Amino acid sequence: MAVQIGIIGGSGLYDMAELTDREEVRLSTPFGDPSGPYVLATLRGHRVAFLARHGAGHKISPSELNFRANIFGFKLLGVERIFSASAVGSLQEQYPPLDIVIPDQFYDRTKGRISTFFTGMGVVGHVSFAHPVCPELMEIAYQSAVEAGATAHKGGTYVCMEGPQFSTMAESQLYRSWGMDVIGMTNLQEAKLAREAEICYTTIALVTDYDCWHPDHDNVTVDMIIANSVRNAEVAQQLIATAVERVPAERKCSCGSALATAIMTHADAIPDKTKQDMAPIIGKYVR
Repeated sequence: MAVQIGIIGGSGLYDMAELTDREEVRLSTPFGDPSGPYVLATLRGHRVAFLARHGAGHKISPSELNFRANIFGFKLLGVERIFSASAVGSLQEQYPPLDIVIPDQFYDRTKGRISTFFTGMGVVGHVSFAHPVCPELMEIAYQSAVEAGATAHKGGTYVCMEGPQFSTMAESQLYRSWGMDVIGMTNLQEAKLAREAEICYTTIALVTDYDCWHPDHDNVTVDMIIANSVRNAEVAQQLIATAVERVPAERKCSCGSALATAIMTHADAIPDKTKQDMAPIIGKYVR
């Protein structure tokens, strides 16, 4: 059975109890090594690939993550859809800790991360990113969260900050004034790269805290986040398992053709090594 569904586990979600028939696969990519081995397994009758974003023991900081290798690895495995779970801080009163937000927009506050396959390779591509998550996968994730008994919210904007420090009060208040909804350190780069790889992507944002803006809330601490992450992870496992069951066999979204009009470089000008290295991504458009 082919692996078509990928799962990225964030803070607190380093494994899934329901995974059976497990096999660990280590991959190397033209962009370096992923965060760790992919766990190929069966989840409710579907073959999936699970990757712990921060590696075993949570040893890779957000700014040190090799996002390109992680997404490219999923592409090598044949994955067409990714559910990405991530701990976030809430920037709005209506999203208290332990709620789940399925955002449909991102805002980038990172400062130098590589978030494209189209740099340093001798080929240029510009994908559409106005709607950065797959609408079909987002709906599946939301409905699955409701079915799992979570208080879930569909839509909203995820601010992706650099970290590893949490926000200053000034930053937190500014993001609130802009109407941002949740804040995290990882998912924007994944979403950009998944789009370039023509993989459907959605974020399952697990609220652990109120960032630092809330007047009646303690300052964010690692202990607080870990405690809420553990509780969130239990719901996330059920949510993701239900979502995997709901995924239809065929994709009807436009994610699978995101590169159809995006590659600007003439095929004759693309180095042969680039064609070979990036074949999993550009091979159906460039010979």
